[in-house]
Order: sequence, then C-alpha cells, then structure tokens
Amino acid sequence: MPKKNAWQQKGWQKMLTPARILVIGFAVFAFVGALLLMMPAASESGQGLPFVDALFMATSAICVTGLVVVDTGSYFSLFGEIVLLTLVQIGGLGFMTVATFVTIWTGKKIGLKERLLLQQSLNVTTLEGLIRLSRNVVLMTLIIEFVFAVILASRFATHMPMSKALYYGVFHSIAAFCNAGFDLFGDYKSLADYAGDPLINVSVMTLVTVGGLGLAVMADLWRKLVNRRERLMLHTKLVLIATAVLLVLGTLGYYALEHDNHGTLAHKPESEKLLAASFASVTARSSGFATVNYEEMSQSGQFWTIMLMFIGASPGSAGGGIRTTTALVILLFVWTVVTNKEQTVIFNRTIAPRVIYKSLTIAVMSSVLVVLTTMTLSLTEDQDFMHVLFEAVSAVSTVGLSMNMTPELSPAGKVVVLTAMYIGRLGPLTLALALAARHQGKPANLRYPEGNVYVG
Repeated sequence: MPKKNAWQQKGWQKMLTPARILVIGFAVFAFVGALLLMMPAASESGQGLPFVDALFMATSAICVTGLVVVDTGSYFSLFGEIVLLTLVQIGGLGFMTVATFVTIWTGKKIGLKERLLLQQSLNVTTLEGLIRLSRNVVLMTLIIEFVFAVILASRFATHMPMSKALYYGVFHSIAAFCNAGFDLFGDYKSLADYAGDPLINVSVMTLVTVGGLGLAVMADLWRKLVNRRERLMLHTKLVLIATAVLLVLGTLGYYALEHDNHGTLAHKPESEKLLAASFASVTARSSGFATVNYEEMSQSGQFWTIMLMFIGASPGSAGGGIRTTTALVILLFVWTVVTNKEQTVIFNRTIAPRVIYKSLTIAVMSSVLVVLTTMTLSLTEDQDFMHVLFEAVSAVSTVGLSMNMTPELSPAGKVVVLTAMYIGRLGPLTLALALAARHQGKPANLRYPEGNVYVG
C-alpha cells in the first residue's frame, strides 16, 4: 500500500509541471475572483454580477487586460474595486512572485520545485539569483507604485477630497504599472478628462513603460544604477531599443494619421496633439488606458493601433502581445536572410537559432489565435469587422482597449473574449516550456536526410 501511494504521488508530481501549475493557478484566481464579484457587497446596487460577467471581469483583472463588460467606476462598490485591484496586482507580479515574497518574509525555505515555478513565472532562463531577483522586483514595484500614487493623488486632490484622491492615486498607479486599463472615472471614458494634463499623462506613460519592460530588465537596470561598472545584458539592450523605437514610431504614426481627424486630435492645440499621440503610442502596446475615443479614429489609425497591440510589451512583464524582443528578433532574422548572411548578429552577439525558431513560433501561434478569435466573434456578434478585429487583438494581447464593443458582447462573445485573454496571458509561458522540452521518443543524435521544398 505505501508503494502505491508513493508511486501515485510521483505521478502527480510529474503531471504538475511548472507551466501547468501556473495555468491552474491563474484559473483558480479567476474563479475565486468571480465568486467574490458575484457577491451583493461587490456592487453599488447590492446585486451581484451574473457568473459570466463576473468571470469576465475577474479574468480581465488577473490577466491584467482591462476590458470590462460593466463600468468599473460606477458599478462596483469599494469592496468590488479592491477585489479587482488585488487581482491586478497579483496578475501583474505573477502569483508565484507574490508567494515567494511572502515565503521569504515569513522566513521559510524555498525548495527546487518552487524555484522552477518562479523561473517559469518570471520568464527567465536561469535559477541563479532567482530569489534575490524576486525580492528586488517586488520591492521595486511597491516603491514605484507608491511614488506615482502620491504624484497622481496630488493632482486628483485639486478637484476631489484628499481621501478619495489618495485612493484614486493608489488604484490607477497599480493599474498603470501592471499594464491593466481599469479606471474609476465612470462612463467608460478612461482618462479622457485628463487628455491635456501633462502630469497625469506623463505619470501614467512612465508607469506603463517601466512596468512593460519586464522584471529581469528592471532588475538589470537597478544593478547598473547601483554599480556603474556592471554591463547591461543583451536582452536589456534589445528591450530598451525596441521600446524606444516603438514609442517614437508609434507617436509619429498617430500624429500623422490623426492630425486632421476631428474625432480625435484635430480640435486640440499642437502640444496636446503630440501628448495624445505619445500617450496612445505607449498605452496601445499594453495598458488599455485611453485619452481619445478609438471608435472615432480613422481606419488607418485603428489599424495602426492593432499593429502596436499585436507587438505588445516586453518578455517577463505584465504586458501581452508577441513581445518587443520577439518582433525584433524576427526582423533581424529577415534582414539576415535578405542580406544572405549565415548568422543573425547584433551588438557582436549571435542570436541562437532556437531563439529565432521560438520567436517565429510565438508569432505564428499568436496570429492563429487572433484569426480564430476574430472568426468566432464575427459569428457571435453583429458588429463591423474592424470592431471585431480590434477586440480580438486587444484580448489576445491583453491590452484592454476597445472600440466600445466589450459592454455589448453577447454571452457567447464574452466567453470567447475571456478565453482569449486567458490564453494570451499564459501563452508565452506554456510555449516557452513546450519549446524547451526535449522529445523523449527519439535519440538526440538521430538525423534525417534533407528534403527539398519550394517556397516563396
């Protein structure tokens, strides 16, 4: 009997791989959050949300997306808002990071299995210094969120009571840093009332950008700040380059495409046009906050947004999309093929073929998910195709922007979108494990003869 129990325990341990535990963990948090949001105490009216709506909102929060089927600021009570904010913070940091920090705080030891889970959650390639990285990430996150909560509260305090301003500052600081577009201003208008406010815009843009860099990059930058002699990792350099290029190109694109559009930028002074274009460039890639109505954008502006959403933020961050470095590696590989070179090189470093293959696989699988989500929504919803495509990419890339379609989704459409958000949030993690795993059925040294296939 003891042998059978030991065998069963070993079998369960093999089945519960780090990726599967993360998938189950996010699902558990989503369902628990849904049950809490269904409680009468979670709404202002005292009537709990229906299960599908509650699950949608909880999934959007734990997957740090920001798509909403009910208006966050006017529908939920303080209890409901705190439930959402807690899910956002856990989803932004990763529940394994939070659990590790609590374990460290209580003085308990962290075993190898927990370290493997943490490695998968943080999306890093080594176990070395993992606990220190986790601790530093949580501390940096809390410090950054606190500083900007004070900054935002100081601005909100000019037109609301101080206690409310502090709460709004904390809520929107956490939501912005975790790249989740939840807001408390009501009427689904996000930050439209602050479109011309430089302090609010720059603060949110900074939070979104820093939060979208990725945990490993944040730790690397902190290490460089503490010791100037330290060299930045190649990954950090690529993330910073991709982020800067996308910010500039995104801003110029919005400015050029929407400059004369009276529904978005035409009525604004030049300085506010540039500010709104910059804000849209930053938030379109991950956060879901908005100062313009995307339904009023030109089709070219809407498609520009779709492309930015598809690229998304950087690996190891709360943002989604195929990720900045994935897009950059693919572009570098294309340039290598076009110039007929043998190796993909940047900063005198060769990018490994497995990294290129992984990048291409992620891009293709994300594209397939977008196509499937778009096709399904086009069947369940009576909406213009651009609205459907926009919603699908926003969900898959866990961005949170919408052309006012989310509140009008049918029950089937809500299930489709929440599923897309869930897969979009966990896809890179499960893909990383699947691509790194070795095939057990064949010898590693077995090679087949090459076959010729005509392409292009």
